[in-house]
Amino acid sequence: MKLSQVHPFFYHTRIKQKQLFRGAFDLLQVRKFSKAALFDNYPVSCKKHQSLLRRKLGTSDMKLQDNKVVNLRIAIAPIDGILIQPLETFSFWKLVGKPTTDKGYIEGLLLSQGNVITGIGGGICQLANLLYWMVLHTPLQVVERHHHHFDPFPDDQRTLPFGSGASVFFNYVDLRFYNPTNQTFQIRVWLTENHLKGAIFTNGDWPYTYHIEERNHKFLKKDEKTFRENEIWKYAIDNRTGKRFKEELVMHNFSEIKYQIDDSVWMNTNDDHEKD
Repeated sequence: MKLSQVHPFFYHTRIKQKQLFRGAFDLLQVRKFSKAALFDNYPVSCKKHQSLLRRKLGTSDMKLQDNKVVNLRIAIAPIDGILIQPLETFSFWKLVGKPTTDKGYIEGLLLSQGNVITGIGGGICQLANLLYWMVLHTPLQVVERHHHHFDPFPDDQRTLPFGSGASVFFNYVDLRFYNPTNQTFQIRVWLTENHLKGAIFTNGDWPYTYHIEERNHKFLKKDEKTFRENEIWKYAIDNRTGKRFKEELVMHNFSEIKYQIDDSVWMNTNDDHEKD
């Protein structure tokens, strides 16, 4: 057992240590982070996506879903309109900063150490999920992405492949992506009554489109526990020729699930299918 699991004091001390290390590491790096924003949309749309704001997650209190909306409204403000210029790196936490009550954040759902808990700023992982999914459909390179190693809730109106989200925890569990191109990309995010919505634009035509495909999805038993596994693949299409190329494995997910599944799920677990 890790020392951080023995007592909450050691756990919180370890978190503070990691946060300090991340801050020091960034100071030592020669890296330019995205800061500038523009609120007039660039002319070329790369990807748009939306996700439901309120979903029934197991037996959790739906009030926490309303709280999540409050937290998301605060978190999207410093990200909306942000420009990722050539050779710049987008950092979720460099823009959003630490979620605190002084900023207006309130209690929401958090996933921590294999458990579902509540905490200040809970729910803003949904914003990271949206950003990550959109970025996969661009030439931007993901340089840091984390995911939860357990699956706490059964699918409820899921529209994306399992495991295609991004976990964030201030400040050392970050979502970062880099622009290796000579074009600038722009992120827009906003809320409607029922959805978190986003779009990525660029300032010039881009010759390729990108597609995401889920493969080898299955549930399996191991050491009396149930796990969920899949692969997420990305490939590009040349818009001029229609040729498919640059196929790559983006992620391999293997997570313990915390809910019961019925026989029908076991029977339909190995179908390859595209979610795009």
